[in-house]
Amino acid sequence: MEIRTTRFDHPDAIRLNDLVQLEYAERYGDGDATHMAADHFDPPRGLYLLGYDADGKPVASGGWRAQDDAAEGFTAGDAEIKRMFVVRSARGRGHARAMLAELEATAAAAGRTRMVLETGQKQPEAIALYTSCGYIPVGGFGHYRDEPLSVHLGKPLAG
Repeated sequence: MEIRTTRFDHPDAIRLNDLVQLEYAERYGDGDATHMAADHFDPPRGLYLLGYDADGKPVASGGWRAQDDAAEGFTAGDAEIKRMFVVRSARGRGHARAMLAELEATAAAAGRTRMVLETGQKQPEAIALYTSCGYIPVGGFGHYRDEPLSVHLGKPLAG
């Protein structure tokens, strides 16, 4: 998989975002209501990535955005992962791990000190991925900080 930096409003990113929203709706009855805008992922306070297969098709996505707002449950230096996703036909090939590693490396290079994410109890494969990569439970944050099905995880980033 080739990982490329892009914008959250790129047509391929929009296509994958639409697919992940459909998957959320299948699992939870609705998509993710977290407010996001393309400029949230503009460097140096964020980054959005797409993964392309050997045929040039987008198969994976992920982004991080800087979060420092204690009122929302964040800690200064946080980088929040959003839209980690691999299309069904490309799962089980290590794409999610590769995308996660690149997100962590780029956030650390941008001076972020902790990676955080919110996923849900109805996504056990996501929870398994993150915990196997060193993520541990953290206090709730963001739009879903008080939702009972939400799982909030974090991991310190190497400087």
